[in-house]
Formats: sequence, structure tokens, C-alpha cells
Amino acid sequence: MDSMAGIFRAVAALGFVFMLGSGVAQAQSASSATNSGCVLTQVGGTGRQVLKCRGGLTITAERGARYTLLDRSRDGIVDAVRARSKAILLDAPKSPAGFEVDTPQAIAAVRGTKWAVDVSAGKTAVFVVRGAVSVRRQATSAEVVLGPGEGVDVDESTSALVVKRWPAPRVNALMTRLGQ
Repeated sequence: MDSMAGIFRAVAALGFVFMLGSGVAQAQSASSATNSGCVLTQVGGTGRQVLKCRGGLTITAERGARYTLLDRSRDGIVDAVRARSKAILLDAPKSPAGFEVDTPQAIAAVRGTKWAVDVSAGKTAVFVVRGAVSVRRQATSAEVVLGPGEGVDVDESTSALVVKRWPAPRVNALMTRLGQ
């Protein structure tokens, strides 16, 4: 267990924090979150995690979500997330540098908004609650811009991204997973 804590401290010192949604790693990551300027809270009985980070960023992760916090500018403030599975809800303040979520299929970038990213096998779904989010595939520069109530499903194909107004049942299902 001590070697695991040492690994997390070393990773945090490099500006990266690994957050795993269950088991021992979750408990160890709480100290790493603090080292990166974030405070981790477990939502009792749900398995959800809420991180409140320096600079006003709030991240809610559903049980089992795998993601990495990044400080690309090395200023002690989380400015990106690498999401690998399940859903996270982000509430990011306006920032001149913006904020990005990187998934295997997509990159979602914003400046002051609230949005959800849901990563599953071969697909990333992005939904905007408030503000605007630009989304593009990893392999292209063509992007779409989502507004409130809009979403896009990004897979590994090369077809054009299609912005859709998400129906209430889909929005409710995702937001319920995130405790909203």
C-alpha cells in the first residue's frame, strides 16, 4: 500500500492525477487530488465522486469512471481531462486558455460552461447543459459547436458529426447517472 501511495504522489508531482472509480486506488487518489489542487468527495451510497478544483472547476464522475486530470500549463490548476470510460460532468469557469476533455474518439473544448462527456466502447457522447462546447474527432480539425440542450455522438468513423437536440429521456438518463 505504501508503494502505491508513493506512485500516486510521484504521478501527482508531474501534474497528472489518476482517478479510478472503485477499490483501493480511489482512496489513494484522494491525497493525489489534494496535491493537484482538487478536493475529492465521495457521494455516499452512490459511488459517484465530486472533485472541486482550484480555479473553480467542478467534476462529477459516475461510479467506475476512468479519467485523468491534467495540468498542461503546469500552474497548479487542472486545465484538461483525459476521459477513458463512463460519464463525467464538468462545470468549468471561463478561462483565457479554455478547458479540454480528450477521449479516444473526440476532443471537446470550452470556455466557461457545464457539459457532460460519456465514453463507451468505440463512442463518445458530448452533451451541453450550459454554454457552448466545440467538438471534433481526434483525427480531424473539422468541428461542430454545441449549445445548451444539444449533443453529438462521436465514433471512429469519418462521417460528418451531427449535432442533435437530445430528447428528455436521454438527457435525464445521463444526468441521473451523474446525480443531477
